Amino acid sequence: MIKIIRFSANWCQPCKILSPIFNELQNEVSGVSFETVDVDNNKDKASHYSVSSIPTVIFERNGQVIDRFTGVKSKTAIIALINQYK
Repeated sequence: MIKIIRFSANWCQPCKILSPIFNELQNEVSGVSFETVDVDNNKDKASHYSVSSIPTVIFERNGQVIDRFTGVKSKTAIIALINQYK
């Protein structure tokens, strides 16, 4: 199963743009686990994944990072990435 981890913060404007896209994806895409991590509340996890800019989105399979991107992507682009790794 693919796990998608979105690193964000309440004060981050691009994160606010990406948030509703992820909410829609969570409701529409099956077979994928979604997690949101607030970097202000979970600095250790952000450090573990070497997150230096937000939003950062990481794709994992079996605990291994298989892809990542920083910034905002369209819903269509994220679905294409999901389908690439499913």
